[in-house]
Amino acid sequence: MSHAREMLDASPGPEDLGVVEIAAAIDACADCAQTCTSCADACLAEDDVAAMRDCIRLDLDCADICGATQRVLSRHARFDAALISRLLLACVHACAGCAKECARHADHHDHCRICAEVCRSCERACRALLDEEALKELQALAGG
Repeated sequence: MSHAREMLDASPGPEDLGVVEIAAAIDACADCAQTCTSCADACLAEDDVAAMRDCIRLDLDCADICGATQRVLSRHARFDAALISRLLLACVHACAGCAKECARHADHHDHCRICAEVCRSCERACRALLDEEALKELQALAGG
């Protein structure tokens, strides 16, 4: 069990939210933020740094968005579905864009290959939470 899951289980808060999915997204976002930050740093050390500009920018954007998403998801006691949904959508978008750009450099830069994989994993975790959230919103609208 991850520390994120352990903290969610130990904290008072809404019990009907998908704690497993939230913890998975928190962990994936934290991993992605770190990996993207590291990839941007590695890109800056490459000989062809000018060719890496888009990758660096997308890495840094993704790291910032994943970090913010991770922190907001970690505040489980008060849940704002609209805010969470928008953050998750932004995270999915940032991860998809970063993964696509990093994949372009993956054959030449191992750090980009790793980053693309981590971004795709984070994108999947956030999509899963979005799907869970969308289902709950439809249930609430239907009165149950």
